[in-house]
Amino acid sequence: MTETLVKLENVKKIYKMGTETVNALAGVSLEFHAGEFWALMGPSGSGKSTLLNILGCLDQVSEGSYYLDGINVANMNDDQLSAIRLKRLGFIFQSFNLIPQLSVQKNIELPLYYLGWEDHDSAQRAKLLADQVGLGERLNHRPTELSGGQRQRAAIARALANDPQVILADEPTGNLDSKTGHQIMEMLIDLHRQGKTIIMVTHEPDIAQYASHQLHMKDGKIEKIEK
Repeated sequence: MTETLVKLENVKKIYKMGTETVNALAGVSLEFHAGEFWALMGPSGSGKSTLLNILGCLDQVSEGSYYLDGINVANMNDDQLSAIRLKRLGFIFQSFNLIPQLSVQKNIELPLYYLGWEDHDSAQRAKLLADQVGLGERLNHRPTELSGGQRQRAAIARALANDPQVILADEPTGNLDSKTGHQIMEMLIDLHRQGKTIIMVTHEPDIAQYASHQLHMKDGKIEKIEK
């Protein structure tokens, strides 16, 4: 049986908006197993982005437990959450989130810098990953010199730098034309075939079809799961 990599137990996220209380997550219990590819779907305000932020240790739960590889991270402080993100998670964002002043190589190396890697080793790792995503000839280019698809490839390479247990993708094709978007999804499919666990937010049904599991959310709750 495949190991449970991520486990949520009655997770709630409550926001105070002035005098109003918003239940962004209203008691979510769920397991993600190693090597699975999930698409999180739902209308605006359904809770899918809040759930991804919780999974990515970018936000903390209000109630409940979140276990990552058996470790309850629900009540960790900011420094502990930062360490979890750096060592165990990889992020791919809709807006790429590359640093414009840095070359492709330095953007890919950035997580390794914070992990304390030697310059020579991190440079070799960046070159290997750039080749893997088809950017071996663009290592010295800056993000502004790249197309949207190339920027997302660079972002994927950066997400892989620390060899993460889980890759979290937030609308990874949202800023791309359909052809380029499907090329990026083929890359994610390849990573999935290599054994990576991928959890992706998307509002596009054709993009969600790439995932082996689809989680539909509504009003902060799980509406249905398709496998």
